[in-house]
Amino acid sequence: MIAAPERSAARDDALRATLPHVARLGWTAAALRAGLADLGEPADAAEWLFPQGPASMVEAWCDLADREMTEAAAPLDGLRVPGRIRALIAARLEQAEPWREAKRRGVALLSLPWNAGTGARCAARTADAMWLAAGDTSTGFSRHTKRLTLAAIHSATLAFWLREPAPGLEATLAFLDRRLDGLARWQRRRGAGTRQTA
Repeated sequence: MIAAPERSAARDDALRATLPHVARLGWTAAALRAGLADLGEPADAAEWLFPQGPASMVEAWCDLADREMTEAAAPLDGLRVPGRIRALIAARLEQAEPWREAKRRGVALLSLPWNAGTGARCAARTADAMWLAAGDTSTGFSRHTKRLTLAAIHSATLAFWLREPAPGLEATLAFLDRRLDGLARWQRRRGAGTRQTA
């Protein structure tokens, strides 16, 4: 499991206050200072809250969204695993809906070559958070395979959701359902092939 970035109530509050300014100012110190001003905090707090700059702000927002996603999607007990994963991704998209432009700008920032490591950490932590919330207890190769597969599905779904014109949540979840159905068919074929070989 990849360690989470620094967490604090002050950082979470600052991120929530910054989000309304990101569409206009991007993931920048200016947006963070505007958010801090809304909270009545001094502008120089930006220097110690996120000293590593914009990419660290996006990474912290991804971590905050992971935690909020898990809370928003609960309870999941009555669902099978695919339904739990669907509910978690749906919750993540619903959370991000008011901040679509912030999400788009965050994805673009983490897509830059020098931020590739941060982007990979965010994708890995989100996939891990989803699987843990879904009740997965696998270890070893199976654990890594599940997380890589889910990261790919989540990334594809996010890319669909970010298209212009915006497809909406219902169309995005239909896209997700097709990805999950395709994965289930592949797993059944693989299982059948394994039994025939045995």
